[in-house]
Amino acid sequence: MSHLAPTGKWDARCLGPVPHDSSYYAKCMLGGTLACGFTHAGITPLDVAKCNMQVNPAKYKGLTSGLATLVREEGQTGIWKGFGPTLLGYSLQGMFKYGLYEVFKDTYMNLAGEELSNKYKPAIWLAGSASAEVFADIALCPLEMTKVKIQTSPSGTFPTAFGAALKEMSKARAETRYPFGSLVPLWSRQIPYTMAKFFFFEKIVQVFYTRVFTEPKESYSETTQLGITFASGYLAGVVCAIVSHPADSVVSLMGKPANKGKGIGQIASETGIVNLATKGLGTRVLMIGTLTGFQWWIYDTFKSSMGHGTTGGK
Repeated sequence: MSHLAPTGKWDARCLGPVPHDSSYYAKCMLGGTLACGFTHAGITPLDVAKCNMQVNPAKYKGLTSGLATLVREEGQTGIWKGFGPTLLGYSLQGMFKYGLYEVFKDTYMNLAGEELSNKYKPAIWLAGSASAEVFADIALCPLEMTKVKIQTSPSGTFPTAFGAALKEMSKARAETRYPFGSLVPLWSRQIPYTMAKFFFFEKIVQVFYTRVFTEPKESYSETTQLGITFASGYLAGVVCAIVSHPADSVVSLMGKPANKGKGIGQIASETGIVNLATKGLGTRVLMIGTLTGFQWWIYDTFKSSMGHGTTGGK
């Protein structure tokens, strides 16, 4: 299609196989909801183990032994704690993360103009993803705080049912700092994570289509394009996990009763940067790599089914 708007000027919203209008952005939001909500909720057991390894490393020494301890002490339901707030929270986050990324990317490209957009494409990816994540985390924060509290509280000390947990978080807001007490550490975890997620995904896709699959992108089958999407998403996810792990550890530790009233700096100082950067990292690399690969695959599968094509390219 033409890269020109009806006015005759170059327009980033006209670069893809379909115009980027409000219908396109709404579909991207729905695709993001599906991509993030179900993938995060589906790996709740890994998340429960990872959070407890961060909060109580003496008891939960590894992924397998941590899961075994949780099942032994709390039964099968113990490894699915926090499923409700995870599903809702990350559905909302995905809606804004992916949908607003498309909006901000187009907006910044149009502000920069055609020449600068092509020259500084990585900067556009970074700015668009960071801007989208600011809003995505505001939607996620109350539910993430509830999820962490459910997952890291000793059995019987905090409600595990979604509704009861939300009520308890609200009632004890002076202690829990609900609903936005974890927003700053969440931003410090998620904004670098999302910038890495979108930047490395777009860059790896670009490398695939310029170095490996060198024919025009549209000449490859949808299956091949989606395979490239998954591989790029997985590799980007591994980088994301490493970049954002220290802040993820702080978010988990803030839910620990022993850290009540402590600031981010104090928690980080007491825990030590090495522990923040390494405890539970292996589990998180496995979790986030797989998660990010499937998120991009679900998102692009949905976009393709809507006739919008897959994300990224040359």
